[in-house]
Amino acid sequence: MEISNRLFFRFFQAANTLHTKGTQALDEFGVTTQQWSVLGALSRPKVKEGMGVGELSRFLLVSRQNLSGILTRLERDGLIERVTSAEDRRSRKVKLTPKGEELWVKLIDPIHAFYDEALKGFSFDDRLQFIHYVSLLQRNMAKL
Repeated sequence: MEISNRLFFRFFQAANTLHTKGTQALDEFGVTTQQWSVLGALSRPKVKEGMGVGELSRFLLVSRQNLSGILTRLERDGLIERVTSAEDRRSRKVKLTPKGEELWVKLIDPIHAFYDEALKGFSFDDRLQFIHYVSLLQRNMAKL
């Protein structure tokens, strides 16, 4: 039981550190880690035409309520826009604006530098195993 407590506490600490240090890494761009995750999700080629808010919240594993505030700030800053879906005129999608795409291109190198520094000492195989175990943990927690 003690080892499980220590493991989850470390995840809690790591999440808080990611939030703090990730935001500091992108401070010059005025982007938080939450905004970074949304911009990253919307920058994927397969969602070039946008994603529904529900689809985006499921992809990021955040509530629609939490996502709403982030989207409002990104829209206010001209980085995303809400557009009418081509498939269903009643539905709206969120997509990057040209300004958002431009910002994402500027963020790629600092994000990769952050990843490299944070994963220092992890071999390629370590990284693959880590993905496996974190994914397994996430799937188990989702079933709770």
